Amino acid sequence: MPADAKTTIDQSEIDRFSRLAEEWWNPKGKFKPLHKFNPVRLHYIREKVAGHFGRDPQGEKPLRNLRLLDIGCGGGLLTESMARMGAEVVGADASETNIKVARLHAEQSDLTIDYRAETAEALADAGETFDVILNMEVVEHVSDPDFFLGKCAEMMRPGGLMFVATINRTAKAAALAIFGAEYVLRWLPRGTHRYEKLVRPEEIERPLSLGGLERLDHVGVFYSPIRDEWHRSSDTDVNYMMLFAKPK
Repeated sequence: MPADAKTTIDQSEIDRFSRLAEEWWNPKGKFKPLHKFNPVRLHYIREKVAGHFGRDPQGEKPLRNLRLLDIGCGGGLLTESMARMGAEVVGADASETNIKVARLHAEQSDLTIDYRAETAEALADAGETFDVILNMEVVEHVSDPDFFLGKCAEMMRPGGLMFVATINRTAKAAALAIFGAEYVLRWLPRGTHRYEKLVRPEEIERPLSLGGLERLDHVGVFYSPIRDEWHRSSDTDVNYMMLFAKPK
């Protein structure tokens, strides 16, 4: 890559997650919060994709014949579920170590997934297009969110959907998602999130709107310590998910 080429890579973030790669599939390990978080994400994705494309959300393969990109897929926690729902899946991550872990686990699970150690800009520049893009818990780890989201928008097919999940840049998020989760409860390794890299909803919507996408939904995700589970909420001050569509 030329020295002056624009990139979404934040090498310090890639190095951090690469060091943790072997932990991806341990439900009691350092990625335990993501394992806990997965059910609410999966239910939301299944519901919205099925509704948008006229599928049965309770069907065995509600994502059949849809080409899907899981960008920043990590070890494949969400990616494998998409393949099981019938999608033709590309899982991409800038960390080669994460991709090696994801490929190995997919083979062990007898799943066919096209895993690639590539960036959003590399995929977009190669002309890749998708019916669904999952952009989950990754935008806060890239070097240039506007550039990253713009490249993701380029890959959307007309009539397609993009899901974005991240952490809001608020005092409440700093207290709960960073200090509480990393320093008090130790759910995540310290330094997993940096306040200045958190992204507000309007900072997600602006570049995607410029890329021709329209916002369909915006919902909060909140942890219930009593039930020990995540659920949807009207409170978007900490974790939130957004849904965008590209008009036909």
